[in-house]
Amino acid sequence: MAVVTAGTGGFDQLHYRQVPIPSPGPGEVLLSVLAAGVNNTDINTRVGWYAGSVKVGTDSLAIETGREDGGWNGTTPFPLIQGADCCGRVVSVGTGVDKNLIGSRTIVRSCMRSSGFGLTDTVWLGTDFDGAFAQFVKVPVGEVFPVACDWSDAELASVPCAYGTAENMLHRAGVSSGDRVLVPGSSGGVGTALVQLLKRRGSEVIAITSASKRRTIELLGVSRILDRNDDPAAILGEESVDVVIDNVGGGALGKILKALRRGGRYVSSGAIAGPLVALDMRDLYLKDITLIGCTAWDAPVFPDLISYIEKGEFRPLVAAVYPLDRIADAQRAFQEKRHIGKIVLIPPP
Repeated sequence: MAVVTAGTGGFDQLHYRQVPIPSPGPGEVLLSVLAAGVNNTDINTRVGWYAGSVKVGTDSLAIETGREDGGWNGTTPFPLIQGADCCGRVVSVGTGVDKNLIGSRTIVRSCMRSSGFGLTDTVWLGTDFDGAFAQFVKVPVGEVFPVACDWSDAELASVPCAYGTAENMLHRAGVSSGDRVLVPGSSGGVGTALVQLLKRRGSEVIAITSASKRRTIELLGVSRILDRNDDPAAILGEESVDVVIDNVGGGALGKILKALRRGGRYVSSGAIAGPLVALDMRDLYLKDITLIGCTAWDAPVFPDLISYIEKGEFRPLVAAVYPLDRIADAQRAFQEKRHIGKIVLIPPP
């Protein structure tokens, strides 16, 4: 069984049905999917949000009418089994693959570099080829990482996309111990990952979230919490933070840049509040700010995450778990943005 996304549009495009079990080719492995995380990109691809004609945030119902021009990594190959997050067990291997992998519990690197890590072209699980919203998925063996830990399947499925994205942003920006970092949207999957990965680095974290989520974010060890309606520069002071890691975007960018110090870094891999922003170019060039856009993951990112897991240096927050056939309910809950951490789907055994 799998969820097949037929094309762009609403929840009616999600079809839960029987599909053939993939057969691993040379250099590939077949995984029995144990758990699959829900991400913004699953919904954004289905509704066509990545199209240049879309000017609103990812939670706007106005974009759930379907469109033909919305792909983010080229043309989306509908019909498609989505799902960028996979925790799975190796059940068979193709030629040229070590059979000792069979039986291993693994997670899959969602972002794959088909031409090597010196280039930025990427292939994504669940976007460019069939992903983890299924009982079985086949992937290149080099993208499969066995993990030795006592975490649940749902916890491991929370890691690839959110924590890979978060770790990649920290890696690209060179964030280290002592940096003062502002994190808008700190309660989502990537947001909570950022807070945890910043804390393991020894950085000071200032989180932005809603009042209803404040207590949970406080327990993650942040030094200060601002409300979404606050003006960071007015409260913290202008030029008071070293790094801003912002997946929210929208109308707050101008105020956020006022809080960034001279020579600071602004990093983004998303724009859930809206893709169009107002930027005062004087803040950019007079303060020598570096803008860093992140999609393609660098080579050390995923192996580093595996080491953090096995050393027990963080543990993801799982907000809710749904059976795979309730994917529409899971995505509705995701879009309501009341959860903290990750929402995860469990395929039938």
